[in-house]
Amino acid sequence: MADEKGVPTTPDAKAASQDDSAHDNPSGTLELPDSWKYRRLTLFGYKFPWYASPSVQLVIVSFVCFMCPGMFNALNGMGGGGQLDNTANNRANTALYSTFAVVGFFAGTFTNKLGIRTALSFGGIGYSVYVASYLSYNHTKNLGFTTFAGALLGVCAGLLWCAQGAIMMSYPSEANKGRYISWFWMIFNLGAVIGSLIPLGQNIHAKGKSVVTDGTYVGFLVLTLIGAGLSWCLVDTKSVIRSDGSKVIVMKHPSWKSEIVGLWETFKTDPYIIALFPMFFASNWFYSYHFNEVNGAYFTTRTRALNGVCYYIFQIIGAYVFGFALDTKGVRRTTRAKGAWVALFALIMAIWGGGYKFQTTYDRAWAEDENSVKKDWTDPGFAGPFVLYMFYGFSDAAWQTCVYWFMGALTNNGRKLANFAGFYKGIQSAGAAITWRLDDIKIPYMNMFASNWALLAGSLVIALPVILWKVEDSVSLEKDIAFADTTIEEVAPKEAVIEAPHGHHQEKV
Repeated sequence: MADEKGVPTTPDAKAASQDDSAHDNPSGTLELPDSWKYRRLTLFGYKFPWYASPSVQLVIVSFVCFMCPGMFNALNGMGGGGQLDNTANNRANTALYSTFAVVGFFAGTFTNKLGIRTALSFGGIGYSVYVASYLSYNHTKNLGFTTFAGALLGVCAGLLWCAQGAIMMSYPSEANKGRYISWFWMIFNLGAVIGSLIPLGQNIHAKGKSVVTDGTYVGFLVLTLIGAGLSWCLVDTKSVIRSDGSKVIVMKHPSWKSEIVGLWETFKTDPYIIALFPMFFASNWFYSYHFNEVNGAYFTTRTRALNGVCYYIFQIIGAYVFGFALDTKGVRRTTRAKGAWVALFALIMAIWGGGYKFQTTYDRAWAEDENSVKKDWTDPGFAGPFVLYMFYGFSDAAWQTCVYWFMGALTNNGRKLANFAGFYKGIQSAGAAITWRLDDIKIPYMNMFASNWALLAGSLVIALPVILWKVEDSVSLEKDIAFADTTIEEVAPKEAVIEAPHGHHQEKV
């Protein structure tokens, strides 16, 4: 459980949280509506956040992604979607990211109109159909079904990730955005860790080649269905109240016309977002290389499963390190943004530099030769590639955390951030669609490696002007609401009260 600042409820964290709350509201009181959504559970002397607080809502959406995209990542992390032949996985993921690229770009419009819960639930169903198609493929080899399931998931995932991004970036206060991103990424990747343990346990003795069993796919299917249902436990965005009494900035009564116009307004008011597009494009480019061309090509089945577990554990570590560093107290946000850019650039150069040396040791011809002996965890020389693969996971989490934080530092407006998240997932998916197709047409491994390294480093250089000149220490409320049809009174903190009026209750914070 996390407190309303996104910090775990350990004794030290509780004390820090209480200090933060006191800073948000020096009077120590907060007026909240008299509803079950704002009642706090006291356990072992600690009062947990109210249900409609940003932290509780973040935890819920994190577990939705734990069970849906988390299982998707565990499955794809096995290489080939758990199949010996990558064809079905490549075709499904090419279709997935092709539709995702189109839908994702406009997903902010649909999410703002349909609402968070509908978008997330619809997205979860797509993951269930995707997993079911692999279960079917184990018996029927129906390539058409897996390709259709991938295309459907692209539509569904576009909405799910847009809704998730809007929650993660707009619900927290400016001082806690890094922590919220970090906690989301940690819980989400914990799903992939647990998901990867399933095939590891079922293939623990399969030292040679084998496909993922039906039981693995059934387990993933059940979890994705639960995740889709969990989406309905969220409250409406307008009901969320932060610890300082402020609400999330949303547009009143959006229409399809206003949302489509709003998409254009985002480009008009924030044209600099285009400079981040290469970072968006690079953010999923490396997955086909990681999963199919390293893990799937070089290692045995059980070792692939072990690698998947450790890859996502290092994602959790990476999210923790970067997320909390981005919220360092006492350091100006502009300074933190520059430091994050430097750290990210150094990390990319170091890890992919090591990856170049490893990639010179094998090629596609060796990987696809049925007589080649794949690397097992019992073989000599396993440690180096294993550590490299774990740090590929670490750098992935660092990249995603920083990109989300950079976007969140540009505005606090939930409507605008939904559009930013839609741009991010749409452009990200366009890149992913290309790489899965490149793997399907059997591009040389070294060519794919080079494209990854160049794109990651180059996109950071292109994004640097935004980091230097557009990230501010704080975004004013007046600037944020200029984009939404609302007023300062509707989103600003209320005055602390001594006597709570009828229909409200007073809360100590």
